[in-house]
Amino acid sequence: MEKTMKIEGMMCPHCEARVKSALEALDGVLEVIPSHAEKSAKIKLSKEIDVKILKDAVIAQGYQVID
Repeated sequence: MEKTMKIEGMMCPHCEARVKSALEALDGVLEVIPSHAEKSAKIKLSKEIDVKILKDAVIAQGYQVID
């Protein structure tokens, strides 16, 4: 399954790497493709994960998740 999150605050590849690492550290996340240009991250999951867990991982890195 796949989810897309809108993320504010990513401005460069380094920001993308932080978001990617934080999300890929979560159990059930297979791959993350962040884009600062699109202000989003595509997340491939092996199982259902509560959106709050995904959001909290991004927020902990200093970025905002837009609903």
